[in-house]
Amino acid sequence: MNRGKKYYKKALDGVSLRIPEGRVSILVGESGSGKTTLARIILRAIDPDSGSIIFNGSDITRKTGKELRNFRKQAQMIHQDPYSSLNPLMKVFDIIKEPIDIFYKDYSNEERIKKILAILDDVNLKPSTVFAEKYPHMLSGGERQRVAIARSLVIEPKLIIADEPVSMLDVSIRGQILQIVKQLSVNRKITVFYITHDLTTSRDIGDEISVMYAGKIVESGSIDRVLSSPLHPYTQALLDAISEPKFENIDKEKVIRIKNFDSAPAESGCKFFNRCPYSMEICKKEPQLESKEQNHNVSCFLYDKE
Repeated sequence: MNRGKKYYKKALDGVSLRIPEGRVSILVGESGSGKTTLARIILRAIDPDSGSIIFNGSDITRKTGKELRNFRKQAQMIHQDPYSSLNPLMKVFDIIKEPIDIFYKDYSNEERIKKILAILDDVNLKPSTVFAEKYPHMLSGGERQRVAIARSLVIEPKLIIADEPVSMLDVSIRGQILQIVKQLSVNRKITVFYITHDLTTSRDIGDEISVMYAGKIVESGSIDRVLSSPLHPYTQALLDAISEPKFENIDKEKVIRIKNFDSAPAESGCKFFNRCPYSMEICKKEPQLESKEQNHNVSCFLYDKE
């Protein structure tokens, strides 16, 4: 083994993605597919090796200083873990006030109080004056995530990236959090980029969806079209894997259209080649994401007219 040689893994590979303004766009894929890496690149938490990030018509890929600060005021993130993303030593009031102190230094104390209490009302933490004085350990998981949402919203961003925001919450309250995100998107005309591995929640909140596998977008389009008529074999396998909560299905073996579950993504050509039940010789070449139907794109040779 050559200890001096560096080995690199390509987390994202030629991702081209458009997030429509004022809508909820879903990014779905299994763990390790590159979803969170893409979110961090969009927010400029890490820099891409190549390519561009265009926000409201402006290239923010190489912005620094004041220009980068102005962008980050407009783009906020809701993290997956509501337990570690909040400072346990701060009251809810101070947690939400922190971004105001950073981006709205000219606000008076009265303006700060009014804004914080109003945003707590918007995320259904009522009475807001009571919740404002609580510490994170005094809240349930769902209440903590609402605080995280309020903290993101209080500086009135244009884009919110929600990275698996309900995956660590009880099933009984996931729907409530998703509805809050959806409603705030509609009411405030905020663009939401919602990252998940769970297709069951996607239809309830999303307008468009992109499916990611091994750092590449393999299918995209309107959420109803993609989920009702999936084209890519990987999307089909994701839908096959959704459990059916019916008593008569408990003992039935679920057929998932995938082979060699433990196979790694292919090094070249179609990344899904080793696991795809329909793989062909041509799949050793790399397919391109192309429009096959109206509002429906797929990267697969199964639909190549030639």
